[in-house]
Amino acid sequence: MDVRKPYEQTYYPPVPTKFTQKLRVNFLYQFFRFMVLNLKMLRMVRKH
Repeated sequence: MDVRKPYEQTYYPPVPTKFTQKLRVNFLYQFFRFMVLNLKMLRMVRKH
């Protein structure tokens, strides 16, 4: 197991970019992703 020292670069988690943060709160983008996910699930259910 790696030992991480405090205040080093590897100690902190990655921070999302401004663009990623905007997508996460954008209603239209979230709705689109929701629909894509639902379509994928429907395809899987119909196969069985």
